[in-house]
Amino acid sequence: MTEKFTRDAFLGGKLHLLQPGSGYRAGVDPVLLAASVKAVGGQSVLDLGCGAGAAALCLGARVPGLKLAGVELQPEYADLARRNGGDAFEVFTGDVADLPAELRQRQFDHVIANPPYFDPRRRRAARDEGRETALGESVPLEKWVRVAGRRLAPKGYAHFIHRIERLPDILGALDHDMGSVEVLPLTAREGRRPELAILRARKSGRGAFVLHAPLVLHEGATHIKDADSYVPAVRAVLRDGAALTF
Repeated sequence: MTEKFTRDAFLGGKLHLLQPGSGYRAGVDPVLLAASVKAVGGQSVLDLGCGAGAAALCLGARVPGLKLAGVELQPEYADLARRNGGDAFEVFTGDVADLPAELRQRQFDHVIANPPYFDPRRRRAARDEGRETALGESVPLEKWVRVAGRRLAPKGYAHFIHRIERLPDILGALDHDMGSVEVLPLTAREGRRPELAILRARKSGRGAFVLHAPLVLHEGATHIKDADSYVPAVRAVLRDGAALTF
């Protein structure tokens, strides 16, 4: 391993991932996304824009026996995902907007995605190209949503984590056959407005739309000291690899 990579622990050390020393590095968002997936062993999962593999491999660490696949635009990150996942993670290098032919012929029980959060026209670009590609939206969010729906098997689930202000875009992009939509807002502390949300939708789902109460991530109304302040349910996800149920 060269100095440009670090080997970082996830899920309390149950999983270790190579990541760039600089550039885009996975935080808690893909871990929370993975924890929200109600998968069982033997099912198949596609991670759109998988980066170095954090979301898919966190899910695989929690649920043994999954068939994991991912697609990543940046070759360097795709290579890291292959190294991190080994034979347990089938990684394709390609664009979400133009999936490799092999993926277009397959269906999955679950599709997960942590699309880029920011419109590059409304922010200053990151100096690192890899980080900018991961954070700056080049493929429209609506395309991510539609691609996820098309790759689902009947009754399969799509899962997204994104900024709360983009919820209307995600909901509006869901195909007519996507239903049973549930949204879990995420807020940093009690009394603050949510900044992120996890959305789950089911192909051919007929359940009513459900907006859950926000999940508060940290204890206390304000940040007091540099220490782990996660609430017990979130700490269990991040440190013990527990499921995030909603």
